[in-house]
Amino acid sequence: MPIFEKLYNRLRIMKKILTLVMTTLIFSACVAQESEETIYEGVEFEMPKVVIPTFPDYRVSIVDFGAIADGTTKNTQAIAEAISDVVKNGGGTVVIPRGIWVTGPVTLKSNLNLHLEDGALLLFTDDKDDYPLIGTSFEGLDTYRCLSPINGNGLENVAITGNGTIDGNGDAWRAVKKSKMSESQWKQLVKSGGMLSEDGKNWYPSESYRRGAEATSGFFNVPKTSSKEDFAQFKDFLRPVMVSIVNSKNVLLDGPTFQNSPAWNIHPLMCENVTIRNLNVRNPWYSQNGDGLDLESCKNALIYNNTFDVGDDAICIKSGKNEDGRKRGVPTANVIIKNNIVYHGHGGFVVGSEMSGGVKNIHVSKCTFMGTDTGLRFKSTRGRGGVVENIYISDIDMINIPTEPIRFNLFYGGQSPVLEDDQEAAVIDEEMMPVTEKTPSFKDIYMTNIRAVGCETAGYFQGLPEMNLKNINISNSNLEARKGINLIDADGVNFTNVSVKVEKGLPLTIYNGKNITLDGLSASSQSSKIKVKVMGAKTDKVVTKGLDKSEVEISSQVSKKATKIQ
Repeated sequence: MPIFEKLYNRLRIMKKILTLVMTTLIFSACVAQESEETIYEGVEFEMPKVVIPTFPDYRVSIVDFGAIADGTTKNTQAIAEAISDVVKNGGGTVVIPRGIWVTGPVTLKSNLNLHLEDGALLLFTDDKDDYPLIGTSFEGLDTYRCLSPINGNGLENVAITGNGTIDGNGDAWRAVKKSKMSESQWKQLVKSGGMLSEDGKNWYPSESYRRGAEATSGFFNVPKTSSKEDFAQFKDFLRPVMVSIVNSKNVLLDGPTFQNSPAWNIHPLMCENVTIRNLNVRNPWYSQNGDGLDLESCKNALIYNNTFDVGDDAICIKSGKNEDGRKRGVPTANVIIKNNIVYHGHGGFVVGSEMSGGVKNIHVSKCTFMGTDTGLRFKSTRGRGGVVENIYISDIDMINIPTEPIRFNLFYGGQSPVLEDDQEAAVIDEEMMPVTEKTPSFKDIYMTNIRAVGCETAGYFQGLPEMNLKNINISNSNLEARKGINLIDADGVNFTNVSVKVEKGLPLTIYNGKNITLDGLSASSQSSKIKVKVMGAKTDKVVTKGLDKSEVEISSQVSKKATKIQ
């Protein structure tokens, strides 16, 4: 490599590092924290104000019921008795003081605030006998899982507050892929016990877990069986979400750190009036299914002033999977997401892939994603059904995204955005399938003031041949990447004042696109004078404004009347 090329590459790397540092410093210094008064400003749809729970003055400490903070004593009974006392007295606060408090599952009750004082660490035991199998929902399917460390069902007015830490002891539950660890880390893990897969690429914590992994091969993480007795044979595999709050009203999570969950970290399911704010949500980056927040089939929710650093999707919107989700028929609706930072995750803000009950009226703004595998991630596949609509996204800053800052994938098959050793890219089937209740639909999505630098690909928009992405609007945005945008099977896409700068290839490629308007597209490539390439026999009504004919390449498959250059 010539010395000037080496110098150029070093300067590029230094520029990216400097940009990341400056972005972090500026964001930390200048961004204003959202409050109950400002959180509704600029929201594009009407929604009722979310009810924030309040509690009587009655307070007890778990110490009063015999709890011991020595890091070894199991305090399950003491915490349960403290909760029972508060409930008997009409509600109030259970205080967890400074110290290391080991416990089994904690079952929340109505009119209860579980408050962790500064320095409090609530550490869940790794004794799996403490977590019985229960009927629940996971990954959008009705199934059996182990009881969640923190759980509650059918509650009203419930909160977890304070500045302490809740640790799910997730390392005792999770399998680990060799590819996600250094050689020394892997050797240490293998020496700790457990067992390896036949190919030596996966570590399992137990034989029970291994049987479960084999039983779910090709079926994501939910075994294809209906018998509780059958589930029991691979109980260790049935990792619980750490916080499961189901069918409840007026839910508040405010302040604590939630970390090291067995599976998903926080999972509100079929809840109304949910407020999640000022949290630090953490999972190891190697944690499979280590989502941060999965808001599922909930209405009227506020998510703001949080940080996420997790092993899978960070802020994820769901509504059930396939027939189970459609039968439930409860969409996630009326959600405001503001002023959140994501440091690591498969996606910063995510919709899917379980969205069979629908998703609508979502506002996302003032968020920063630094190094997430993708930024804004929309995913589903044939068989889901469900409609995702009325999504409003603005003022998003992204840096060092290894794939795309914006990604729509309607052929999702469980793959990570950055493919792992045991994964293959999803197969794109161009065959036109019948439209049924099983056909997912993504439409009416608006993005403005999106800024992304240091990305691999500027964007990826993949609809279905039989159900195109519809009415996707991006305006006043700047996308810088190594490669350009691919727009496939989309109908009604508008780019207005969008800048796309790429190092290699074409800034924008359109395949089988219809009703596409490019107005004020500023596009440049270091390797090509062509800015837009139009392909596909189904392409129709593509309008470019402000581009020269020499900058637009039209494939011979495209009808001569299908593209207008103005």
